[in-house]
Amino acid sequence: MTSKSGLGTRDSGLGARYTAAMHLLLVGISHKTAPVELRERIDFHTRGLDVAVRELAPRLAAGEAVVLSTCNRAELYAASDQIDRARNELVTFISEYHGVDRTALTSHVYELTDVDAVRHLFRVAAGLDSLVVGEPQILGQVKEAYAAAADVRAVGPVLNRLFHSSFGVGKRVRTETGLGSGAVSVSFAAASLARKIFGDLKGRSVVVVGAGEMGKLTAMHMKSQGVQHVTIVSRTMSHAARTAEAIGGANAAPWDDLDAALAGSDIVISATGAAAPILTKARIEGVMRPRRGRALFIIDIALPRDVEPAAGEIEQVFLYNIDDLQAVVAENVARRSSEIARAEAIVAEEVEKFAGWLRSRGAIPTVVALRQRFEAIRRSELERLEFKLSALPPEARSRVDEITRLIVEKLLHTPTEQLKALGDPDTVGTYSEAITRLFALGEDRDAGSASPGEGEDRRRENRRVEPFARPKNRTGN
Repeated sequence: MTSKSGLGTRDSGLGARYTAAMHLLLVGISHKTAPVELRERIDFHTRGLDVAVRELAPRLAAGEAVVLSTCNRAELYAASDQIDRARNELVTFISEYHGVDRTALTSHVYELTDVDAVRHLFRVAAGLDSLVVGEPQILGQVKEAYAAAADVRAVGPVLNRLFHSSFGVGKRVRTETGLGSGAVSVSFAAASLARKIFGDLKGRSVVVVGAGEMGKLTAMHMKSQGVQHVTIVSRTMSHAARTAEAIGGANAAPWDDLDAALAGSDIVISATGAAAPILTKARIEGVMRPRRGRALFIIDIALPRDVEPAAGEIEQVFLYNIDDLQAVVAENVARRSSEIARAEAIVAEEVEKFAGWLRSRGAIPTVVALRQRFEAIRRSELERLEFKLSALPPEARSRVDEITRLIVEKLLHTPTEQLKALGDPDTVGTYSEAITRLFALGEDRDAGSASPGEGEDRRRENRRVEPFARPKNRTGN
């Protein structure tokens, strides 16, 4: 899937000549290509993103790398002038770093290069590639991945520009479309409904009845919204403790303490899988008496239902079952579908802008060589005229140096901009080759590879510039 238009160039940051074309490369797995069992093993957060990227960067020819890791994806981004070697290194790194056999990875790994990699990251940052389209957490995770790489100096000019551009894409999609508004998952819908009832969820308490995955996810959404206390109640205490640990900062309580936990909570999430309702109307009435009118929000996401429907008739009890939440999800998905096209249009626009920047970098080796050539000629001429300039005061000599430098800049400005603005990589190559021949740019590299004596002879030859012939005085002829 390599794209010609995605060429960039390496920048050493030390004033070195741009010598090689750089490619963008992405290697990863996601919820679209790998089962949860494999995704759990390829989790770079376990040891820290900074540790992962610090180990990865030296293995790449260019040393530019970013590791993006979420519950639904693990992706390695790289910029390299040796694309095949980098591709192999990325897959090998995933295998060795996590102790996963490479053959178990190959059928699940996807590889994207150049503009395809750009488009993918922009869609990820926009929430278009998420399991839950438009989910708000992903942009923060992309920023976290970049920050971890930047902290260990693993990013260079290409990935730096790429990720900052992706931040802009994510921001545009969220501000210019409605893709990020409304709930699109049962657990997220539950948190959204809770906010409607209570407003700010900060300081609220949540009880999760049952230690299943859906209850855990809903509790995690609540906690991300500022819920202060989360208590897991299960018939099996070990299961409750494990779920509480997975949520982070939650408590586990035995089944016998269920009524006490309910009495002290603001929000109840029930998902036990019991064959008959465990929260009857009578039980909820008993829980509500000492609360003195304090609202209780109950989310029943179990099938069969855990809560008697009649419990919803109790004053200040707000009961929703999974069908109610699914209706909220369906409504918001339908609303978001009309925003997806707008979001994709923003992504396409920003991809084209970035592709133009990548194409302009394809001309950098020629631009740098051309500027070096002109600067060498300028300095050579100043050296040749040193015997005349030496009589000038320091201020005047400095002015001459500045004027000649400005002349060179003005002469090179238009051809430089024109060359960088060329849209087609083949055209860039043709123009670059022509400029290289016209200005003998290759001779500089040849001189650099010659012996010291030969190089000095060539430099002397380059400095021999014939003066302009003055017209003869024709007076008296």
